[in-house]
Amino acid sequence: MDILDEFDINIIKELEKDGRMAFSAIATTLKISNTMVHQRVNRLTEQGILAGIKPIINEKKIGYDWASFTGITLNKDQDSNRIIEELKNIPEITECYYVTGSFTLYIKIVAQNHEHMRKILYEKIDNIPGISKTDSIIELGCAFKRNITL
Repeated sequence: MDILDEFDINIIKELEKDGRMAFSAIATTLKISNTMVHQRVNRLTEQGILAGIKPIINEKKIGYDWASFTGITLNKDQDSNRIIEELKNIPEITECYYVTGSFTLYIKIVAQNHEHMRKILYEKIDNIPGISKTDSIIELGCAFKRNITL
């Protein structure tokens, strides 16, 4: 059995156009009942397929002109859970991934300027016990960002 059927896919596609779209408008567009849209969105949310509908903030428009992708090397990989909890306390870190290769973790940092980025790296991240090294790549702009095509 497929996880998503044609109705689920079409509902998700409508929400991708505008996450604030009324369920009744989606129902009208897709020629299905409002109740069906509610039930499907609730089921997709309960299953974790839809992780919520929230605004996408353009950081550059609110003064965060710098971003980096930073690899983090740990002294001991088994400290990763504790270190991740400390990274969560730094609001400028917007993403964190477990990775293979030279690093244990890979994070995305947004900052207002180069001085702000330096403070995040040197005064916040480097002061977390168990981090042995960071290696950053400065982002010059996002060419595109999207969901998986359904």
